[in-house]
Amino acid sequence: MLSYEYVKTGNLQEVFKLLESREHVYPLAGGTDLIVGMRGGKFAPELILDLKDIEELKELREDKKGITIGALVTLNEICLFKPVLDNIPILSEGCHSVGSYMIRNRATIAGNICNASPAADTSAPLYCLDAVVNIIGSDGTRSVRVDEFFTGPGKNALKKGELVQSITVLKPYPEGRGIYFKASRTGSVDLATVGVAVQSWGERVKVAIGAVAPTPVRALSVENAVNEYGEKDWSKAAALVNNDISPITDLRASREYRYHIVEVLVRRGLEKTMGV
Repeated sequence: MLSYEYVKTGNLQEVFKLLESREHVYPLAGGTDLIVGMRGGKFAPELILDLKDIEELKELREDKKGITIGALVTLNEICLFKPVLDNIPILSEGCHSVGSYMIRNRATIAGNICNASPAADTSAPLYCLDAVVNIIGSDGTRSVRVDEFFTGPGKNALKKGELVQSITVLKPYPEGRGIYFKASRTGSVDLATVGVAVQSWGERVKVAIGAVAPTPVRALSVENAVNEYGEKDWSKAAALVNNDISPITDLRASREYRYHIVEVLVRRGLEKTMGV
């Protein structure tokens, strides 16, 4: 049986001190990944630090800068937030694809990216939106691009004593349609075998993919063909995605299947966002 200390506080300075006080301190927001990991032996915390009383992590707002989503905002809250639905619905699609309704009532977008799974459903939409991760610690605040936040499987850019404070999608928002496709073994409540996000920005496009490399990746070969060389044959453009990914075989799919389904989903995404 696991033995650990549990602390709940509403004071950020106390949080920073506790995070720095020992090696195995695990922040608790929604807990949907943490609890499962503890039961499976992946995590063995000395201290669980409950953040749910920290008001600074709960903001969900749109202002002249863009849309800011606090670390404690749940996925269902994001799905229903009108500025998200009106301006960046691709993010709502990514959030909605995570787990069940009950899971999304607890799970947070910050938890989804901090877990740093290559298959995180919100990561590919955030890559396409050039989102910024705002980090806070005892030394102050800093911001990193979301594609710099993922550093490897299960690894992120947080330093000891730091937390994700919020995620910001900056204005101007994309002009055009965005779509997120998730291939999985079951119709719902499953991890992504492959996740593909495609977002048009006027005449240009951004494509990001999850579960095909150690971190989520941008399909820069596809983007370059469309944006710089004017490729309108979406099948030809989609075939270039193989230059950008390095999938593996695991319990969810073979390497060969991932190569195949990524190409299919990128083509469909280009058709739906850039026109047939």
